[in-house]
Amino acid sequence: MFRFAESLRATPTARWPLGQIGTTMNSSHRVSCLEDYLTRRLRSNNFFSALPWASVKVFKSLTNGWLAPCAALLLLLLASAMPGVSQTFKGVFTEHNDKARTGQNLNEKVLTPQNVNSKTFGKLFSYSVDGQIYAQPLYVPNVAIPGQGTHNVVYVATQNDSVYAFDADGLSSTPLWQDSFINPPQGITPVSCWSGGLQVMACSVYPIYGITGTPVIDPTTNTMYLVARTLENGEYFQRLHALDITTGAEKLGGPVVIEAAVPGTGFGSVGGILPFNKKQDIQRAGLLLLNGIIYIGWAGAEHGWIMTYNATTLEQVEAFSPTPNGKLGGVWQAGSGLAADTRGNIYVAIGDGVFDANSGGTDYGDSVLRFHGNLSVQDYFAPMDQACRLTNDVDLGSAGPILLPKQPGSVANELVIAGKGGDPCDPSGTAPIYLLNQDNLGKYDAKQDQIVETVAGSAHGYWSNPTYWQGQTATNLYMAGLVAESGKGDYLKMYSLSQGMLSTSPVAQSANKFTIGATPSISAHGGSNGIVWAIERSDGFLIGHLPAILYAYDATNISTMLYSSAQVPSRDQGGCGEKFQVPTIANGKVYVSTQNELDVFGLLGKSSNPNVFLSAPCHVFGNQKVNTTSPPYTLKLTNSGSVTMQITGLTITGTNTSNFSETDTCKGSLLVGKSCSITIKFEPSAVGPQTAYVTIADNAPGSPHNVFMIGAGK
Repeated sequence: MFRFAESLRATPTARWPLGQIGTTMNSSHRVSCLEDYLTRRLRSNNFFSALPWASVKVFKSLTNGWLAPCAALLLLLLASAMPGVSQTFKGVFTEHNDKARTGQNLNEKVLTPQNVNSKTFGKLFSYSVDGQIYAQPLYVPNVAIPGQGTHNVVYVATQNDSVYAFDADGLSSTPLWQDSFINPPQGITPVSCWSGGLQVMACSVYPIYGITGTPVIDPTTNTMYLVARTLENGEYFQRLHALDITTGAEKLGGPVVIEAAVPGTGFGSVGGILPFNKKQDIQRAGLLLLNGIIYIGWAGAEHGWIMTYNATTLEQVEAFSPTPNGKLGGVWQAGSGLAADTRGNIYVAIGDGVFDANSGGTDYGDSVLRFHGNLSVQDYFAPMDQACRLTNDVDLGSAGPILLPKQPGSVANELVIAGKGGDPCDPSGTAPIYLLNQDNLGKYDAKQDQIVETVAGSAHGYWSNPTYWQGQTATNLYMAGLVAESGKGDYLKMYSLSQGMLSTSPVAQSANKFTIGATPSISAHGGSNGIVWAIERSDGFLIGHLPAILYAYDATNISTMLYSSAQVPSRDQGGCGEKFQVPTIANGKVYVSTQNELDVFGLLGKSSNPNVFLSAPCHVFGNQKVNTTSPPYTLKLTNSGSVTMQITGLTITGTNTSNFSETDTCKGSLLVGKSCSITIKFEPSAVGPQTAYVTIADNAPGSPHNVFMIGAGK
């Protein structure tokens, strides 16, 4: 259920209750009022007033339908005794599973190469959300939710400035709690990259920015830290929030407004002071929590930034720009979190920017930096082609460093970094994969990189990050890059690692390519039962409409594909794919973020339900002249379940409802295997992006369902 708590200082946060604290809502419960402590506005005036209530779509429920309360309790009790929820798995608290960003879950006892196939594994359920999900889902087992018992919980953050706590096993049809940091009737919205008919900032996240970077959770204090962006009556804000993971309530006197300035004479400085750009800077890299300090990175404006905050007081400790006297130098890493080793060292990759550190300067464009505790640079590596990288937008920081476990060779402590590359900066025509010594990164040498090893990677490099696994017979690194920036992807490739040295070429690769690359994750039981998981976004880098595809491979030989969600689309099709997504694997389930829902995969049971299968989970209209109507777009809704579906209504919901219209043949009963049609038109009333949902009310698990729509007025 939704929960809400006390009034929050310095924030327009609203919480949406489904009822009184301590009560549990069933799937048919609805509440008409959004009780916002600050505004007391009706929910009917809220941005998400008519969007689908975040609800679970249980395709393989053991109860052959909606889980009745007693059945849900029984399943919860049974689940607590299953190996998949044993206490040995602590959870996924940070981006790519650990501070080293290896992407490993080595305590997966349910999923194996033997049972992950299209006959026994598939999509179990999904939760609808109110915006695109860029952040990786985080997972905490055995969370005591006040008034609702103990749950395994998956946490999701959206670009619409919402945070959800969902039952990770599908035992609750609504969120355990939800926070929203916006209130449109009061002029508080996410940050659009368009304003007044003009593009006002980078639209690399389109069309709105809210919560982009993956939060971090401290399981010892039950606290989640995240950064949210808002536009409040014409003024831009970024805030650091500290949420109680059991209730969603703000903690530690938060949130706090993020501001900073450092000495510098670079682009945008005034009087020798360089200010943080709260409007333009994008917080995309995953947050790091280390020794009581939160580390946060930004990119997207004139300069990159790293800031640190005390995790107990939320007071800012320090601020750092990689290019205080130059320009650019963003910290984005395709969403990868800032990395840290067990000795307290922090590592971060910097994007394109001015570089003069080799001559005594303080600008570190296209570098890997090492800090220890504070934000004073202890060591760095900049490739010998740095000047070419800056000129041609071939930034090293399009990916983040992965810190390898201690290696048996001559260099024990190593890291891998591989960003963009290839022509014209690399004579081999391929992007280099750099293997660095953590204790001596190599600094800058114009003639020869002073590092452990360089291996030829994908032709155009990586907007993604590797994963690592040491099996019983071999140790491997897995990565998927690009052949060209225009959405021409490469294969997922496996490099062996022996005596601290990478194989000079892949020892195996997938049969399929990944359109924009992919950041894989590993599930394994120690050194056995290794599976490599990866998500494909088929649309390229721009906003798209095709479903995300989940792949699974045998980690000992990734030429063996175990599963693809495209094999049985009528059952396993997910929401529309999002870029830079990282699969989260926990306790026998795989969590996949999309533009309109969180999809959950696992071992299949038996069911007897109707099932909604849409010919497309999203639709992108072309640019349309203001006050004119687009050609109609028709999609099909098919009942791919096993019993008759009852459809009770279709409506347009969301932000720009008046700019979209629909007609349909989806009324009354829909027999098994039969389809009906939904025809949508777009008529923009203003220049710029417009979004809405087609919301479908029915008797299938997860009702109401939705189709995300986006278009742009011109």
